[in-house]
Amino acid sequence: MTETPALSEDGLLAFLRSVHPYDSLDDTALADLARRFEQRDYDAETAIYALNDPLDGLYLIYAGEVEVRDAHDAPVSLLGPRNSFGERGLLRDGKAVTSAKAVRDTRVLVLPRADFQAMIADNAAARRFFDRSGRRRRDSDDLGTSRVSSLMGGTPVTCTPDTPVREAAQLMAERRISSLCVVEDGRLAGIVTVRDLTGKVVARDLPTDTPVRAVMTADPLHLSPRAIGSDVLHAMQERGIGHIPIVDDGKLLGVVTQTDLMRFQALSSATLVREVATAQSAAEMVPVTARIPQLLSQLVSLGHRHETVTRLITDIADAATRRLLTLAERELGPPPVRYLWLACGSQGRQEQTGVSDQDNCLMLDDSVSEADDAYFEQLARFVSDGLHAIGYVYCPGDMMATNPRWRQPLRVWRGYFRDWIDAPNPEAQMLASVMFDLRPIGGAFELFEGLHGETLKRASKNSIFVAHLASNALKHTPPLGLLRGFATIRSGEHKRQLDLKHAGVVPVVDLARIYALQGRLKPVNTRARLEAAGAAKLISQQGGEDLLAAYDTIAETRLRHQARRVEQGAPPDNYMAPEELPQLERSHLRDAFVVVKGLQSSLGHGRGVG
Repeated sequence: MTETPALSEDGLLAFLRSVHPYDSLDDTALADLARRFEQRDYDAETAIYALNDPLDGLYLIYAGEVEVRDAHDAPVSLLGPRNSFGERGLLRDGKAVTSAKAVRDTRVLVLPRADFQAMIADNAAARRFFDRSGRRRRDSDDLGTSRVSSLMGGTPVTCTPDTPVREAAQLMAERRISSLCVVEDGRLAGIVTVRDLTGKVVARDLPTDTPVRAVMTADPLHLSPRAIGSDVLHAMQERGIGHIPIVDDGKLLGVVTQTDLMRFQALSSATLVREVATAQSAAEMVPVTARIPQLLSQLVSLGHRHETVTRLITDIADAATRRLLTLAERELGPPPVRYLWLACGSQGRQEQTGVSDQDNCLMLDDSVSEADDAYFEQLARFVSDGLHAIGYVYCPGDMMATNPRWRQPLRVWRGYFRDWIDAPNPEAQMLASVMFDLRPIGGAFELFEGLHGETLKRASKNSIFVAHLASNALKHTPPLGLLRGFATIRSGEHKRQLDLKHAGVVPVVDLARIYALQGRLKPVNTRARLEAAGAAKLISQQGGEDLLAAYDTIAETRLRHQARRVEQGAPPDNYMAPEELPQLERSHLRDAFVVVKGLQSSLGHGRGVG
């Protein structure tokens, strides 16, 4: 890079005063700390450190751009000026848990490890800022934030379907493992476990040359490496299994077992999942789901991020729904044709909090007959009534599978989406806003696969529809008043309060949905949509970062308010008086609303979002 002069002492001090947590230090402490920083320059595409390298200290970006990648060489973040990196390794054993390289010519300031440790020991603000055990935790110590790729062991041990069970048992004994993945033509075909060998081979006295295919579990449940640890734990609890293969684009990457999860502590939500998954009636689920508000309070108090809390809470609703479907089939008999139960709204987006109603629908195989509808009407009523009984109250707008309009064959659903997109009248805009957040919950998932892709493609090509949907999104506006105040509710039960749902998170949910349509983005979760929009460059880097930060602030404020209500013995709700917050938090919340309002304004003037 072009030779640039070193920062002067005054220049370095001025820079540090603009960066948190250094801005919390008094002048003497800051001046002393500034003298300890080393200035380093890196050319574009130059490595700063590699995975497992000893770290010289904490890195603080003064100018340029740095890409950080995880242990699997997947990009974690792209950092600009005033961002730090390397702290995770420093707070562990001093070795890098990521790799980092300069994307373009970059200057970093390096604070030696001993000085970094002294700073966080002596300064509470620095300690809170760099603490990875509290609110900012994102690493592998928490199942709610750990990708399964970080939980797997080494290269998976495999066999073929024709392998004799004797050889499979010998291989498991030699490797001291409890399962083998069965691979055929390069793809996962099944899984065989020690329990299979004892229960299906030894117990039945089968010959030891019996091929594995005769006793394996064919086409087993598997997850992608982008799933999180709690997905694995909840699936194990719900289905009563102990091994889950991890597969990406058909390729077997590894296996996660119960043993792999033993050191993790996401058991509170998993316990509720297990209890609803084994309940024999909705009545048995009532005391289980009644503990959800307390779970929310505990998760918030432990410092989990909002997207983790809502994901874990939604998992309970998903498990309860699937259990009710099973119980319905047990009572009504097997379904006459394939069906798929889907959720929309907050459950569809995996964003449920301590207060949620139900929004759902049924897709039926096109072979369904008029006579079959009686079965599915009863199934829908059984599940919807059960959800209502356990706390997921009926949708006020009747957007439920009990409504014949939302219980239709796949061909009718295709027609619905086609008509909403081609003729976007006000009702179509409203319905599309809800139904574009659909997520399969139970049944024949393949019914949705083609429809989802077709709908995104059709919607993205229709600029008039997207414009109408954008116009509809602008009806939900952040509660901003004059003179840096809030526009609170003017009358009624919630007078002088903020609606943190409809005026808070919903405007961001609407913006994220528009991104998904414009870019044919598959995620349904709001934060995942925003991240995907940034990766697809549908939004500027600055706009994307600002909107993510604003959404996090609003969503975290909402969850903390609900947790406070629970602690006070009141039911969680979405209405908060601004005075509940300290002045600094009120200022941050208002700034977040300003960001959302600005992006809405850009959208309204046809300049796109961000």
